[in-house]
Amino acid sequence: MKKRLLAALMAGAMALTMTACGGTNSDTANSDANDTANGGGVGDYKVGVVQLVQHEALDAASQGFKDKLEEMISEAGGTVDVQVQNASNDSANCTTIVNSFVSSGVDLIMANATPALQAAQAGTADIPILGTSVSDYGTALGLSEWTGKTGTNISGTTDLAPLDGQAEMLQELFPDAKNVGLLYCSGEPNSAYQINTIKPILEGMGYTCTEYAFTDSNDVASVAQNAASASDVIYIPTDNTAASCTEAIANVVLPAKVPVIAGEQGICAGCGVATLSIDYYELGQITGEMAYDILVNGSNPGEMEVQPAPNFTKMYNAANCEALGITVPEGYTAIEG
Repeated sequence: MKKRLLAALMAGAMALTMTACGGTNSDTANSDANDTANGGGVGDYKVGVVQLVQHEALDAASQGFKDKLEEMISEAGGTVDVQVQNASNDSANCTTIVNSFVSSGVDLIMANATPALQAAQAGTADIPILGTSVSDYGTALGLSEWTGKTGTNISGTTDLAPLDGQAEMLQELFPDAKNVGLLYCSGEPNSAYQINTIKPILEGMGYTCTEYAFTDSNDVASVAQNAASASDVIYIPTDNTAASCTEAIANVVLPAKVPVIAGEQGICAGCGVATLSIDYYELGQITGEMAYDILVNGSNPGEMEVQPAPNFTKMYNAANCEALGITVPEGYTAIEG
């Protein structure tokens, strides 16, 4: 009888010990999971990239983002699946892509260009969003008072080059010009912002400025023709539609012998003579670093300053300058390719 009682007591003690051990393992697992969720560890992530249109600048930004984020996550011991989808310059496609990302439960959305960012803003207030290749976040997001932080689930990087520097470049190369045509897409709010900013600067330098706005790629050539007919120089801001239509613009401005100062390198390479531009791959890398900070360290995008490009370079299109008989002063770097 005593032996049976002793065996029963021992069995009960073992059961309690096993239960305690099981509880300890479960608590540890939950603690590990919470640590990862709260930025204490690196896990597996899904990131969706919605890119407005395929052209050199946006492609470079998306690639820089993907390369940097994958590198940082991998080095930290995690994995990330970056899905890049192109909207073919259609805002409705941006919305469809964003909705698919939201439905699939991605951990972060990177929106490449202003219409893509606006679609992401409308699509989710919960999933972190980073923009890139966006000139002005206040304009893009409809913020009346822009402080550098959105206070929402959005942050990112801006590709806005110093517009006063671009105006000075135009004056440096074409001091005797009288009429400057401002060619841009009316459907891109950030393009309108750039035109509204640089126009009074150029007018203060003594130039007469006329706006030539096209609505989409279908009327680029005809509007460019109007601009070329009445302008000594044309200025094109950082504009996605223009960037995807540089061949059509070049076919107008080069025969007309009208030089183009461009807002970024890709447009300049296609139809311009000079630009004060950024490195879009580098801009994408900075955006990737911000994504890592959000995913791994738990940073709040609404409290993260929108980051500018760190470097700006005076660049020129050697072939177009030669064709138009333009001599570029020292301090300019030739666009390769």
